[in-house]
Amino acid sequence: MSAEPDTHTDGTPHGAPKLQHPPGAPDGSAVLPLPPNVPRVKPSRLARWLGRAILRLGGWRMVGQFPDIPRAVLIGIPHSSNWDGVWAFAAKAAMGLNVNIIAKESLFKVPVVGFMLRRFGVIPINRSAAHGVIDQAVAMIKGAEKFWLGIAPEGTRKRVEKWKAGFWKIAKSADVPVVLAYFHYPDKVIGIGPAFHLGEDMDADMLRIREYCRPFIGKNRGTV
Repeated sequence: MSAEPDTHTDGTPHGAPKLQHPPGAPDGSAVLPLPPNVPRVKPSRLARWLGRAILRLGGWRMVGQFPDIPRAVLIGIPHSSNWDGVWAFAAKAAMGLNVNIIAKESLFKVPVVGFMLRRFGVIPINRSAAHGVIDQAVAMIKGAEKFWLGIAPEGTRKRVEKWKAGFWKIAKSADVPVVLAYFHYPDKVIGIGPAFHLGEDMDADMLRIREYCRPFIGKNRGTV
C-alpha cells in the first residue's frame, strides 16, 4: 500500500491552513478599482466586458489593493502555465490597466503578430543594442509620466532556484518600487500585494520578496 502524499493535488501540504487573502473590491466586483495615479488605457467597453466575462467564466477574482503610484515594476508570480497569461490579460482588460511588457523586436516584424502585441501593451526592444535591455527599460520608465512595466522574475514556467535579477536592476535604476501580482490557483485568485521599496542589497530584497510569495501556488507548482 503506497504512502499518502505529503501534499494535496494543488500543492498545499496536508493540514496547512487555508490561505487568508486580503479583501477584494469594495463593490463585490471580480476586479479591483484603479487609483488615480495608476496608468490606464483608453476606455473600451468591449475590452472591459470581455475581460470580466473571461474571469467570470473561469471563476477568478482579484484581491488586494493597487498602490497609488504612477511608475513601477510589476512582477507576476508564480509563472507556471500559459494560462497565467490568459487570466492576467483578462484582468488587465477588465480594469483598463496599462501595464507594458517588453519583447524582442523581431516578433513585431510579422504584421498581424506585431499589431496584436501592441494592442496588448507589448513594447518592442532591441536586445542587441549597445546600451542593453535594462537601460532601454529604465529609459522608458523615466521618460514617461506614468509607466508600469510587467515582468515575470522567474523567466520560465519551470521551477527555478534563483530569480532573474533584471526586474530588480530596472526598478533600482529607475528609482521605482516593485509591485507584486500573484496567482493562487487553489482559490482562483489574482492578488495585488504591497509595493516593495528597494534597498542597496539586492540579495536581501530578493529574499524579502520571495518570502512574501512563499504561500502562493501556481497551476503546476508553488513559488519557492
